[in-house]
Amino acid sequence: MERDFQDRHVVVTGSTGALGAAVVTALTERGAICHLPVRGERGTTTTPPGWRVVGGVDLTSEAAIAGFYAGLPSVWASIHCAGGFAMAPIAETTLDAWSTMWTLNATSCFVCCREAVRAIRRSGGEGGRIVNVAARPALDPAAGAGMTAYAASKAAVGTLTIALAREVIEERIWVNAVAPSILDTPDNRRALPKADWSRWPKLTEVAEWIAFLASPRNATTSGSILPVYGRA
Repeated sequence: MERDFQDRHVVVTGSTGALGAAVVTALTERGAICHLPVRGERGTTTTPPGWRVVGGVDLTSEAAIAGFYAGLPSVWASIHCAGGFAMAPIAETTLDAWSTMWTLNATSCFVCCREAVRAIRRSGGEGGRIVNVAARPALDPAAGAGMTAYAASKAAVGTLTIALAREVIEERIWVNAVAPSILDTPDNRRALPKADWSRWPKLTEVAEWIAFLASPRNATTSGSILPVYGRA
């Protein structure tokens, strides 16, 4: 396996989730040092190798996110897997539920992108990479039926990705997103026990695409939203 991230510092949000953990594994296998903001744990640890867990970081707080990024060393990439999901018909979706989806998905992604750009700029002019996690409704809005608040918030992530990519392209900061369909996770299997799980994209497969988009090997692609649907 290529060590294309050797000694590069990478932020991964949502590392306690299934996709985030798979991404961290893919990156550390390639030599990355991963900085992982989490809400519940306090302090900083360095185990497993390559994992630097920073506790007490609330990704719904602008001040907490800014403070986390300000304390990092040179940053090569920032990958934003944190988010939330809710499914309900629009007639049963409260304004609080709508606001929660926007806070967890769109707003947290925006602030992390902003602070990532600032951190990459402080890192000496080499450029860097940002990868966001949208969802299938960002490319196929009809797929968001029955989950309009979630779909709209993830569509905002997609629009943010493309607009930001154009804004920072001359600084050699590549910005992309992946748009998964339902992922093959234990939680999703329990929620949909009668589904054909073989059709769902696997965590390791999606993590590999994210690792490529965040890597120095990606020297040409920015402003893309990559569909990762499997056969779903």
